[in-house]
Amino acid sequence: MNDRSGPIRVPFPDVLDPLTGVRFFLALGVVLFHYQLQWTLPDEAVGLLDRARLGVDVFFILSGFILTHVYLQGDGVPDYRRFLAARFARIYPAHLFILLGMLGLVLLAPLFGVGLEPGRFNPADFAGTLLLVQAWFPRETMVLWNGPAWSLSAEWFAYLAFPAYAALALRLRARPWVIIALAAILFVALDAFYRAQFGRVLPRAEDSMGILRIVPEFLYGIGLYYLGQRWTPSPRVSVMGALATTAALLTLMQLGADDRIIVAAAGPFVLSLALLAKARVRSCLSHPVALFAGEASFALYLVHIPILMVWRNAAQAFFGWPGDYRMGMAELAAMLVLTLAAAAAIHVFVERPGRRLLRAWMAPQRADPVEARRSIHSDQGEPF
Repeated sequence: MNDRSGPIRVPFPDVLDPLTGVRFFLALGVVLFHYQLQWTLPDEAVGLLDRARLGVDVFFILSGFILTHVYLQGDGVPDYRRFLAARFARIYPAHLFILLGMLGLVLLAPLFGVGLEPGRFNPADFAGTLLLVQAWFPRETMVLWNGPAWSLSAEWFAYLAFPAYAALALRLRARPWVIIALAAILFVALDAFYRAQFGRVLPRAEDSMGILRIVPEFLYGIGLYYLGQRWTPSPRVSVMGALATTAALLTLMQLGADDRIIVAAAGPFVLSLALLAKARVRSCLSHPVALFAGEASFALYLVHIPILMVWRNAAQAFFGWPGDYRMGMAELAAMLVLTLAAAAAIHVFVERPGRRLLRAWMAPQRADPVEARRSIHSDQGEPF
């Protein structure tokens, strides 16, 4: 499909470093959100740390943006088999490693006198988590095998639906505002449905049909990508835009604005960071340390709850601390250091080699420059 009748498109550079570097801070926000529940009562959680959980929504928008950048540059849709193989190879090694680790801990817990809530770590939830379908259906309780993995289930759903997204994107890419408007209409409709069925706004959807949360946000990211292709701001304007959107997003979070407003504000934030790369602005998010941290953010997101659970259960089993004890800041800081180290190790020794092995097995690389580009840059498009 040709869209020459629309405004001139100016492609983004192949690598969008700011969108990689920011992933670490988004994942860290989710970690700190869960940590603050350990040092203060949940009903007192307000402001920036409470809204940091919406970093998941930013990642959903980011996924739509980056996968459009990687796979929808031309006029056709990517080879579906190779697309799914690449996506599976990216998310599954770390997920499987941590899930099997949780299985081992559950099986060993009774040997160390750690009591587990009966029925909560059950085979059905384990199977659903293993297959990444745990967030596809209505449910009453959380999946405890690894709570954060619900967002992988949602991402996997979006990957499976990618041909539908691609068809819509390629048809409307000359009219990005239409794509964004469709995403907004879809979000409002799904939010109304979720409130009617579950009594919560859509950005609170997790284990219970969390797939509804990604559907409009992924589309939002697609529209933002095509909108960004129309703009070529100067470095100064790009920096000002990034600072303004970042300040606006953080202010809304600190003030405790409605979750849905924060999700809407996350879109300009993502786009402004991508425009930094387009304007060739070097920022702290492009530093090699930030890039490594961003690449390891997926492991950080997945492993932080298992480590928190082990830490608290060990404290109760070996030191006799009550189950409702509040953790001190020094203890939380030590646990954060341990979690960061574990995430880095999982990224280097599990994610990277696992990704290479799965890609070589599932979809051997052909001598195709387009496929080579996708292999190099597609890792930017993951949830964490």
